[in-house]
Amino acid sequence: MKTFHPSSATNLSRRRFVQGLALGGTAAAFGLCRPARASAMQPVVPPITLAGNDFALEIGETAVNYTGKSAVATTVNGSLPGPILRWKEGDTVYLRVTNRLRVPTSIHWHGIVLPFQMDGVPGISFDGIAPGETFVYQFKLRQSGTYWYHAHSGYQEQTGLIGAMLIEPAGGERIATERDYVVMLNDWTDDNPASIFARLKKQSDYYNVGQPTVADFMRDAQRVGLREALAMRKMWNTMRMNPTDLSDVSAYTYTYLMNGRAPTGNWTGLFKPGEKIRLRCINGSAMTIFDVRLPGLKMSVVSADGQDVEPVEVDEFRIYPAETYDVIVEPQEDRAYTLFAQSIDRSGYARGTLAPRPGMEAEVPTMDPRVWLSMQDMMGAMSSGEHAMHGMAGMQDMDHSAMPMMQDSAALPGHPLKTGPGVDMRVLHPRTSLDDPGVGLRDNGRRALTYADLHTVGGPLDKREPGREITLRLTGNMERYIWSFDGVKFSDANPLRFNTGERLRIVLVNDTMMNHPIHLHGMWSEVEDADGHFQLRKHTVNVQPAQQISYAVTADNPGRWAYHCHMLFHMEAGMFREVVVA
Repeated sequence: MKTFHPSSATNLSRRRFVQGLALGGTAAAFGLCRPARASAMQPVVPPITLAGNDFALEIGETAVNYTGKSAVATTVNGSLPGPILRWKEGDTVYLRVTNRLRVPTSIHWHGIVLPFQMDGVPGISFDGIAPGETFVYQFKLRQSGTYWYHAHSGYQEQTGLIGAMLIEPAGGERIATERDYVVMLNDWTDDNPASIFARLKKQSDYYNVGQPTVADFMRDAQRVGLREALAMRKMWNTMRMNPTDLSDVSAYTYTYLMNGRAPTGNWTGLFKPGEKIRLRCINGSAMTIFDVRLPGLKMSVVSADGQDVEPVEVDEFRIYPAETYDVIVEPQEDRAYTLFAQSIDRSGYARGTLAPRPGMEAEVPTMDPRVWLSMQDMMGAMSSGEHAMHGMAGMQDMDHSAMPMMQDSAALPGHPLKTGPGVDMRVLHPRTSLDDPGVGLRDNGRRALTYADLHTVGGPLDKREPGREITLRLTGNMERYIWSFDGVKFSDANPLRFNTGERLRIVLVNDTMMNHPIHLHGMWSEVEDADGHFQLRKHTVNVQPAQQISYAVTADNPGRWAYHCHMLFHMEAGMFREVVVA
């Protein structure tokens, strides 16, 4: 029997409020926030830019108020996000990080190729930073582009310890612009992240306010008949999945921020008509996938995960947790434009404005309707030719009772995948194409970016063919909220071992119906197309439901490295491995 679920009506009412106070996180400065121990804390301040090669950073607690309720954030130098760090390619940087918390902390420099001792993952690359202590990170910058930093300790990433890193190319930007803005997206909650995780363990769909309803069933029955409507529900029940389970955590508890401001706080970037503007978009969320667009403007994507790509013009792009995209826009009119980032489950959004003058605003778009997961999200390649659908549309002629969509892994003879309560399904025929923008973006009337559109300038760093292949299945049990690689959670897994200097191929197969952005620390992931040809270079590679993706890795950075899903609660639930390069 299901426990209490927040109703859609309740959520809608609450969401209108938690789009945020007009003062955003700075409300605390006006006495609206009085958290416990407030006398020992300062109110959150806007992030500043720090440039050079020697930095002093302090991690502490800061008072915030994004929803009318006082809360405490984990911040760097008192700001959320933390300071923007501007570096230069070729420099050696020194970062003195002091812990003012009462618990250990850390900073991981996401996407930076550096010595493993500087990577900032407690238990893997160092011991962490104890309360009151200072750790000095030191490394040479051998790359350029847009990156970000975040905590790798407990839930501190969720509570605000994030920030942007911008590395200027040694030879200057390939495409010059007149304006340059960071657009940091993240999901804020007043709740204790440990409590959120505990609720997910007890009821994995607790935050899903878009559950199929009786009204949905009646509409489906009228459209395709009672038999088909019942067959569809039986199929989902057999799979122990939910067609609207697009995001584990929703706006029921999250307020979505852009550069530390809630939607009504309206972060604004100024421009003069005719100028080129670079927007360095970073998804610093713990759990949220955003779809980003600027109604009235085309966006030219020029960089992915800090690596230059051949420019591609789009109306919209999906950005998964930990990914970064640089886009260039050229507004010609003397008017405001809304920068709109809606969550994949359409429960809420972050927004800001590009405008010629302060105080200007443009219309905020209505969120798109929530779209149910489609057959290709369940069946993979078996459903080729099927299109995204809501409910039962387009499925009248299918015999759902005989459909071998996803199968209990225990019924697959001879497969090496561990079975048990942590693995509920396996995709028999994963899809391999990169040209799918994903559920909610298919055929929506806008040009949406896909991995197939992206081509990294200069090709692969290592032109050797991989000499070895490692296949990993992304596994889980949604009802029990267990996530893993190959059915083995991190606490029970042996490290993956790479030989120093080898070129190898990693094949990821998603046996779940959730997206998994997978991050390999310390080395680049060079994504391949379905034919094994180089496509693009990334540090975080998302694998869609029922999809298979492969990428080549050159194991040229000896040490111990983290390898995990960048959905924070998936990582905490076991989708994490250690990689040893020796």
